[in-house]
Amino acid sequence: MRFLVDENLPPSLAKLLTASGHDAVHIRDLEAARAPDSAVMSRAASEDRVIISADTDFGALLAQARATKPSVILVREIMGLRPAELASVIVDQLGILEPHFRTGAIAAITAAGIRVRPLPLR
Repeated sequence: MRFLVDENLPPSLAKLLTASGHDAVHIRDLEAARAPDSAVMSRAASEDRVIISADTDFGALLAQARATKPSVILVREIMGLRPAELASVIVDQLGILEPHFRTGAIAAITAAGIRVRPLPLR
């Protein structure tokens, strides 16, 4: 899968996902640190990347735009994990999440499990 890791998560997360066989970049690698969320979304959509973030604003922006992409993984409740643990949790859930991401979805990964909402949000 192709990922865009948001600036509120460590760059090492992108490196770990890449080491797991995915195409992952951190927003800083794109020289877009401090870019508005709308610009991050536009970049992810144009590059067919799933955003990984702890920022719940992406859900509001997707709902407002009634957008069907980009897909987003929200890790707000588990962002305290070390990057290697966080990468492992994400990779372990991709079998469940990937079909949802093909059609557009927001997935919240929590300590209790996963919640997936299809896009566009209603």
